[in-house]
Amino acid sequence: MENYVLFTESTCDLTPDLVQEMDVQVLPMTFTLDGESYRNYPDNREMSPKTFYDKLRNGSMSTTSQVAISDYEEAFTPFLEAGKDILYLAFSSGLSGTYQASKVAIEELQEKFPDRRIVSLDSLQASMGEGLFAYTLAMMRRDGATMEELIAFAEQNTQRFCAWFTVSDLMFLKRGGRLSGAAAVAGTLLGIKPVLHVDAEGHLIAMEKVRGRRASLDALVKHFAATADKNYGEMTVFVSHGDCLEDCQYVADKIKAYGVKRVCIGDIGPVIGAHSGPGTVALFFLGGPR
Repeated sequence: MENYVLFTESTCDLTPDLVQEMDVQVLPMTFTLDGESYRNYPDNREMSPKTFYDKLRNGSMSTTSQVAISDYEEAFTPFLEAGKDILYLAFSSGLSGTYQASKVAIEELQEKFPDRRIVSLDSLQASMGEGLFAYTLAMMRRDGATMEELIAFAEQNTQRFCAWFTVSDLMFLKRGGRLSGAAAVAGTLLGIKPVLHVDAEGHLIAMEKVRGRRASLDALVKHFAATADKNYGEMTVFVSHGDCLEDCQYVADKIKAYGVKRVCIGDIGPVIGAHSGPGTVALFFLGGPR
C-alpha cells in the first residue's frame, strides 16, 4: 500500500459505509442554523439530514462556511508526523473558497514538513459528484495506484465527472443568487422545475426548465443516457437527495435499468442542502465532457 492518505471534506456527502469502504478521511464543514453552529460529519452526529430539512421546511435559515486553514493543519499534521503524504480532493472552487484555503494551509504545512508531499486537487464538483470523484480515486488507491497516478488521473479526467440536479423549492436557489426573485415566484406558480448541472468551471448553472416534478426527474435520466459512458456494466453511479428518498429511488431505479454495475444513494448533507433546499435530487456519473 502506498504511503499516502486520501482526504476530502463533508460536501462530498459520502455515507458512513462508503467512507469506511474507501478508507478516506473526511473533514467536517460547518453550517449555522437558527444562530447555532454545527459540524457536518458523515455520520450526522450533530444533526441528521431529516431534522435539518424539517427545520428548513418550517422556515429556519441556514448558512455555511468553508474549512478553516487551522482545520486543515489540525487534520493533516498527525499523518504528516507519521511520515505519510496527503492527497486532498476539494469542493469545487466554482462554489466555495475551500480549495483556495487548502492551498494556503498546504503552503504553511509544507514549510514544517519539507520532506512530505501534500497536494490539493480541485474536484470542480459538489455533493456526491465530489464523492464519486473521491470514490474513484480511493478504488484506484485500493488497487495499488501511486499518489502520482491518482494525480495524473484527476488532472486528465476531472471534466468526465458529470452532475445533474433538480430542485423542488425554487426559493432556495433564489436565496443563493442562482435565480431571480421574479423567476422563482413565477416558476413556483407555474410548477416549473429547473434542471441544472455543474459546468466545466465547477459552477452550478440552469440548463433547462420543465413542468412538473416527474418530468424533472426524468430529465436527469435523459441527460445520463445522452452523456454517460456506455460501459454501464463497469459503471458506478451516485444519486443524492434532500429528504426525498422516494424520488431519489425513482431515479436510481431508472439508472439501474441500464445495467449499471452499482448505484449508491446518499443524503445531501446540510452544507449543500442549505443552498439547494429540501426535495433536491442529484445524479452523478462518468461521461463525456461537461
